[in-house]
Amino acid sequence: MARDLTQEERTLANDMIDRARMAMAQIEDWSQKDLDRLAQAIGWYTGNETTFTRLAQQGVDESGIGDREGRPGKRFKIHMVLRDALRTPSTGIVEVNEAKGLVKYAKPAGVIASLIPMTNPALTPPVTGIYAANARNAVIFSPHPRTAQTTFQMTEVMRAAARSVGAPEDLFQSVRNPSIPLTQYLMAAADLTLATGGQPMVRAAYSSGKPAYGVGAGNSSIVIDETADIDIAAANTRMSKTSDFGSGCSADGNIIIQRSIYEQMVQALISEGGYLCNADEKAMLEATMWDEKGNRTFPTIACRPQQTAKVAGFAIPEDRKFLMVENQGQIGPHHKFSKEKLTTLMALYHFETFNDALETVRQIYATGGKGHSCGIYSHNNDNIDALARVAPVSRMMVRQAQSKANAGAWTNGMPMTSSLGCGIWGGNITNENVTMSHMMNYTWVSRPIAEDRPSEAELFGEFFGREVA
Repeated sequence: MARDLTQEERTLANDMIDRARMAMAQIEDWSQKDLDRLAQAIGWYTGNETTFTRLAQQGVDESGIGDREGRPGKRFKIHMVLRDALRTPSTGIVEVNEAKGLVKYAKPAGVIASLIPMTNPALTPPVTGIYAANARNAVIFSPHPRTAQTTFQMTEVMRAAARSVGAPEDLFQSVRNPSIPLTQYLMAAADLTLATGGQPMVRAAYSSGKPAYGVGAGNSSIVIDETADIDIAAANTRMSKTSDFGSGCSADGNIIIQRSIYEQMVQALISEGGYLCNADEKAMLEATMWDEKGNRTFPTIACRPQQTAKVAGFAIPEDRKFLMVENQGQIGPHHKFSKEKLTTLMALYHFETFNDALETVRQIYATGGKGHSCGIYSHNNDNIDALARVAPVSRMMVRQAQSKANAGAWTNGMPMTSSLGCGIWGGNITNENVTMSHMMNYTWVSRPIAEDRPSEAELFGEFFGREVA
């Protein structure tokens, strides 16, 4: 049974909000140069190799999920966020349209409540913090209980970065002992909530009574047609699936392969470290990875495939990097492998014509993950266009490792973030990658221009002058 907010928690939350507002007031008149310098300090203090490696690995140890060796590589996301922040004006005049007589001024959103998932307790705070502080906001982080210590320590690093440039350390605060009532109270008291994490967290943010950006569930599906470079597709698929042991919503979950290259592609995936499960092993996995209510079981989330197999009751060679199950024709609420997997396992499908591939995509997203993302390996622009027109997703990566590309990369133009909006499909208010632009208010200043008024004949076209009954 859910408990009520304690008086101690209420006092703590109110104090944090007050301190955040006082910190914001101290940088209210900072110049763009000052704000950029603050962002650079946060980026360096949190994104240097020594500090981030220590805290990223601590997050894995604290939560019990994720890739301890691979997660430190996520520090480069901080670098990309800093790049994007430094290229985006965040105070004063930020946009001018002389033809329309419009000038846009940027102002802070206010105190931000940032809900931190246990999958990225060291990464999400500096990603949010760089954007938020550069836009003159303050942030209160509400961590997942499993990784509260990691998020708290990363926040302490960010506070030190603020002090180093003369900024108030209370621009960043973290809850030491998170609870559902405390988090709900913070969301209601703050000006804006950023909810990066599971659906219960997002639903709570949307019901807080304050503006909120949430994310939708993933079920990333990849189409591979006969024009694809099979070796590149297999390498990227392996890279995407194994990144942080498949903990991310963007990790390749469903691989939809043209029948003419299906065997070649499966062999290429095996060469990349895949293990193709037989029917008995697939049944054992299904019985283990989901409980009787259809929820994913914790011991098989974001772990090595050897652990998942062991929990299921069979063994695989130590050199295997991910599991594969053939799932042709098995899509829908009762077919669990057509849902999000959240570990080093992918489901395989095949298609004859590209229309068949599109139908498979429709069915998968009707089951789960609508609004998030998909990808395609193809050099056929007609197929790329056809998938883009049909897929109910907010982002589609072409010939890229999905989990390395969706949230921004050095080699694509997607804005760097740790929060992927999934649009109305996913119950979110935006389809965009949530960045600094979503953490600002804007004042539009309009000056008069020459009259821009088309004739009625131009406006109504063929209907102008027609008799209407």
